[in-house]
Amino acid sequence: MTDDHTGADNTGADATGADHAKAAELSCPACGAVVFAEEIFCEECGHRLAEAPPASAPAGRDGATIRQESSPSARRPGGPCPGCGGTAIDADGYCETCGLRQPAERDHVEIELPAHGAGNGSRPAVAAGASDRGLRYSRNEDALALAAHAAGIAVVVSDGVGSSQRPEEASRAAADTGAAELVERLDSGEDAEDATRHAALRAAAAVAALSTSPSDAPSCTYVSAVTRGPVVTVGWIGDSRAYWLSAEGAAEPAGNGAPGPAPDEADADEVSTGDMAELGSSRRLTEDDSWAAFMVAEGSLTEAEAEAHPNAHVITAWLGADAGQVSPHIATFRPSGPGTLLVCSDGLWNYFPGAGDLAALLAGAPEAGPGGGTEGETGGAPDDGADGEAGGGAGEAAHDPAADPLGVARMLVRQALDAGGRDNITVAVIPLPSPGTTDSRIHESIPQITEQPR
Repeated sequence: MTDDHTGADNTGADATGADHAKAAELSCPACGAVVFAEEIFCEECGHRLAEAPPASAPAGRDGATIRQESSPSARRPGGPCPGCGGTAIDADGYCETCGLRQPAERDHVEIELPAHGAGNGSRPAVAAGASDRGLRYSRNEDALALAAHAAGIAVVVSDGVGSSQRPEEASRAAADTGAAELVERLDSGEDAEDATRHAALRAAAAVAALSTSPSDAPSCTYVSAVTRGPVVTVGWIGDSRAYWLSAEGAAEPAGNGAPGPAPDEADADEVSTGDMAELGSSRRLTEDDSWAAFMVAEGSLTEAEAEAHPNAHVITAWLGADAGQVSPHIATFRPSGPGTLLVCSDGLWNYFPGAGDLAALLAGAPEAGPGGGTEGETGGAPDDGADGEAGGGAGEAAHDPAADPLGVARMLVRQALDAGGRDNITVAVIPLPSPGTTDSRIHESIPQITEQPR
């Protein structure tokens, strides 16, 4: 099955509480903080004061501030076409008068998780993520869920399989279900590896349940990461990835970046490092379930040969009714120093596949060009980035994930767009150690539609 990609979703808004108009002048209807009549946004939580308070956050995103953008601007979903003003929009989102694709709330999504007690937009933020439609696809089929649990952070990135039906629904179901299950199990005291495994299987069941017939099987990839004190646990099915980017900037040399134990020390269905392998230099933490990875593991092709093959990105495991038995890979690590846990879809790593490539972007290094392929890794399809501007951050200043995780997520998305933007792009950034303490009961999610062009 070919993996094209996935989406990040929106949250609803519902009026709660009495005498809303009066309360909005004196206190924020979302968080209760004192506000003044001339203020448009609450300084504490960022809620637009002219609107009703938000509904409860979707599963798996408690405490997150979610911003969504439609591009081009000047139209929220449901309004007239920004091109011609027509109101006849077909089921696929195209204007029947002028043919313009209408903007959607999932075109660009940003999620920021503030430290416990911090107001919306204030620092420190403990994690953040961004998801973008990219330049080639008509919709965003990536999904991102980010949440705090009692002892750390949980994140899920899912990439809808473009050759399946309704991939954007599959990714959304996987991300929200997986993150909610992680938080619930971790808060109940369950072991991180067990919680990761059960959450992935619950997400798989949720995606399979979307199927309406044998020929209708929405599908997606799945990768999760959780922090619990000084420990990181990742779980995955498919080719979405997790990376460790050391604050020291160094990457492990070629051949040493493979996750988990040696192949003869682990079951083929699950790579597990229950002994908490130490994370020092920057490295990739996951191993793709893909044709290319299989051929390299079998010794049939070199990594460069496999990646150059047309079947390189055909995935060999996924979530969906047609996936067969789902066997999530699980791996646990203990960082030996500060760094960044980065979780992403292939819309990013196709251009910057090696941990060294991504670490160089954070450092603002000029050698961080797309497709650099450090650690013995190579880029995606041979023509990736051929039609886009060169990425790589030449001449840029270093980016500090601990100071601004959302800024780093935005920068990485922009690098992928500048490198070609051939796919949907999703990235989550979790600095370690956390720049602030969190718990699972931060203020409710606050959706904000920001109608600004990308």
